[in-house]
Amino acid sequence: MLAVSSLRCCHVFFSLVMATHLLLTSRPPAAAQLADQATMAALQQELAVAGWDSDSSGYCAWRGVTCGGGADRPVEALELPHRNLQGNISLVSQLRSLKRLDLSGNSFRGAIPPSLGSLEALQFLDLSMNRFEDRIPSSLGGLKDLRSLNLSNNVLLDEVPDELRNLARLQELQISGNKLSGRIPGWVGDLADLRVFSAYENILVGVIPRNLGSISQLKVLNLHSNQLEGGIPDSIFRSGNLEVLVLTLNRLNGSLPASIGNCQGLSNFRIGNNELVGSIPFSIGNISSLTYFEADNNRLSGEIPPEFAQCSNLTLLNLAYNGLTGTVPDNLGQLKNLQEFIVSGNSLGGEFPKSMLRCRNLSKLDLSYNRFNGSLPEDLCNMSRLQFLLLDHNSISREIPRGIGNCNRLLELQLGSNFLSGVIPPEIGKIKNLQIALNLSFNRLWGQVPRELGKLDKLVELDVSNNQLSGCIPLELKGMLSLIEVNFSNNQLRGQIPIFGPFQKSPRSSFLGNEGLCGDPLNSDCGTLFGSDYDSDHHKVSYKIILAVVGSGLTVFTMVSVVVGFFMLREKQEMDAKAAKVAGDVVVPRPQIAAGNVFIENLKQAIDFESVVKATMEDASKISSGTFSTVYKAVMPSGLIVSVRRLKSVDKTVTHHQNKMIRELERLGNLCHANLMRPIGYVIYEDVALLLHHHMPNGTLAELLHGMVQAEYEPDWPRRLSIAIGVAEGLAFLHHIAIIHLDISSSNIFLDSHFNPLIEEIEISKLLDPSKGTASISAVAGSFGYIPPEYAYTMQVTVSGNVYSFGVVLLEILTSKLPVDEVFGEGMDLVKWVHNASERGETPEQIMDARLSTFSFAWRKQMLGVLKVAMLCTDKTPAKRPKMKKVVEMLLESKDN
Repeated sequence: MLAVSSLRCCHVFFSLVMATHLLLTSRPPAAAQLADQATMAALQQELAVAGWDSDSSGYCAWRGVTCGGGADRPVEALELPHRNLQGNISLVSQLRSLKRLDLSGNSFRGAIPPSLGSLEALQFLDLSMNRFEDRIPSSLGGLKDLRSLNLSNNVLLDEVPDELRNLARLQELQISGNKLSGRIPGWVGDLADLRVFSAYENILVGVIPRNLGSISQLKVLNLHSNQLEGGIPDSIFRSGNLEVLVLTLNRLNGSLPASIGNCQGLSNFRIGNNELVGSIPFSIGNISSLTYFEADNNRLSGEIPPEFAQCSNLTLLNLAYNGLTGTVPDNLGQLKNLQEFIVSGNSLGGEFPKSMLRCRNLSKLDLSYNRFNGSLPEDLCNMSRLQFLLLDHNSISREIPRGIGNCNRLLELQLGSNFLSGVIPPEIGKIKNLQIALNLSFNRLWGQVPRELGKLDKLVELDVSNNQLSGCIPLELKGMLSLIEVNFSNNQLRGQIPIFGPFQKSPRSSFLGNEGLCGDPLNSDCGTLFGSDYDSDHHKVSYKIILAVVGSGLTVFTMVSVVVGFFMLREKQEMDAKAAKVAGDVVVPRPQIAAGNVFIENLKQAIDFESVVKATMEDASKISSGTFSTVYKAVMPSGLIVSVRRLKSVDKTVTHHQNKMIRELERLGNLCHANLMRPIGYVIYEDVALLLHHHMPNGTLAELLHGMVQAEYEPDWPRRLSIAIGVAEGLAFLHHIAIIHLDISSSNIFLDSHFNPLIEEIEISKLLDPSKGTASISAVAGSFGYIPPEYAYTMQVTVSGNVYSFGVVLLEILTSKLPVDEVFGEGMDLVKWVHNASERGETPEQIMDARLSTFSFAWRKQMLGVLKVAMLCTDKTPAKRPKMKKVVEMLLESKDN
């Protein structure tokens, strides 16, 4: 028994010893983890990070958290970009093992905590795209192991602290988009490992430090939009490793260093909008990787170096508004990748550079404001991709080649202020894609205005002023449905100005200088002008002609007498009607209504068809007018207000297809979706079809985005996002039931009393002609600025075309800009302006409406997500655009984020 007892005691003692040993050996790791645990728990409470659960298995499993190895598992990386976070980040400095800290794209404010400088292990620090203020803390100079520092797009002030010179291992220094002042510190050139230095959009002054050239690893140097002076140091090209150099919008002077040719890997070279002088060095031909070369708006002189032809990857060459002379080198035609060649505003001469026609990918050729002479080649438009042809203000002579009609992708044609002669070739009417402008002014053109120009239904601006054109203005020009600006002045035109909205809305100056022209807006009576227009030999006409004239006169007299009698009778009837109205009896001619119906049972007693018809006969009731219809506001005797859409009938469509139209209207009335404006009824009389809809008190999306004055503006991003999602869901539903919309635009999206969006003009083509399907229309419909580029060739509306138009609406919502506006610059619309933002060196934040994107980070994050969707929707290639169902998913995801 004693032996057993002793054995048991020994066993208990051994167990106690082992337990004590395990407890003691486990304390250090537990203590280490407890320290980070307390810090992470405090951060979770301070920042309220979604997905961080203090009750979960451990903080190492939290999203954005990376822990190191070993038993203590210290936090080594905290990556929380674009999480809509705010609060105090000072607690982060207690994570002593932290190597990576990414808090970019959040809503942090105030000063950057100096305590971050105590994170001695930190290698990566990104605090960009927040609202940090005040100075850059000098304590950051203590981060001796830091490789990347990004403080861009904040509100940081004052000079860059000298203490940052201690960051000897730094590879990326990005401080762009702040309000930093002073000079670029000379010690930046001492950072031997630096590869990227970005300090654009600040208020930096002084010169570019010469010792930047001593950084052998430097690949990207972006200093645009500052107030830098002096020359471009030749030393920065010494190492030959530079790939991107952007110095636009400064005050730099001096000449371009010949050493630029050392950088064979240089792809992006932008020095526009400075005061640089001298010639472009011939060594430019050594840069085989050169893709973008912009040197516009300087004072460069000399000739265009033919060595540019050796830069086989060159995509854009912009030398506009300098003092260049000579001719365009023939060998530039070898640049097969060249897309834009811009040399406007120089003193270049010689004949039109035919060699440029060999650049098969050229989309923009701008030779305007130079001294080019000679004639235009017949094969001018062999460049199948040419979209912008700007040749105005030169000395080009002879006739416009008829081959101009082969420029089927052309969006803008500027031939004004030359010495062109002959007639305007009718082949110009074949350029169906011409949209921005057709300018033939200040030439020596004669003959008549071709009626074929009326086929340019997308053209916005037409200028044929200051020529020697004669004859009448063709009635066919009424086919130019998108026309806004027109100028026929200073020609020899005669006759009445056609009754056409864009003509009558133009100023008188657009038609002055034509002695034989009359009518509105000239306010001249055509009868007075032509009533006695006989030549001096009229007394020599034959006796038979005199008899014919007399007989015709008697006939006219008789007809006039009948007409006068009719109008006198009509006037008496109207006076009687007015008298009756004064007595309290309103006289309304009863229309011969052929058919009518109200689809909603409880509205049948409230809607009066005669009141509906009467409203469409009063201009005061007109709300809007579109491509396919005109909308009126009608007040019923019951007090109910409805919108009445009067369809524009073509070729007696309503009369010939009345039964089919009624079936279509009833089918549309049965469509059920919260974002579709379905008709609540219809009225048909004679050859008129009226669609009845609920009245929308908040108007259209276009009015919401563009009709509000500045004083009334209130940030409304959640409302805009909700509208965008609603429209997307409505379109997705239409596509699901095989309906394609003809005219997606912000003007066709109505808003109810709760700002719920409703898409209008659903499958309007079948109502205009029910004998045809949606995709078989003979001419592409749509509003200017929303029409996808492929419609110019296919002449058919498609599902992907609807997606493109919706993408334009998204861009309107994001930017608060019109689809077509002069603010975008020459040859730009909203889509191209957005897609080319990166080429201009602009960030997404510079595209979006700053009144919304800067209101809160949550809004900005959602807007960035929607911007990505809009970019996909407006892709040039239809096959790359997403389906509307996918668009809805992406928008909802952006909202949830």
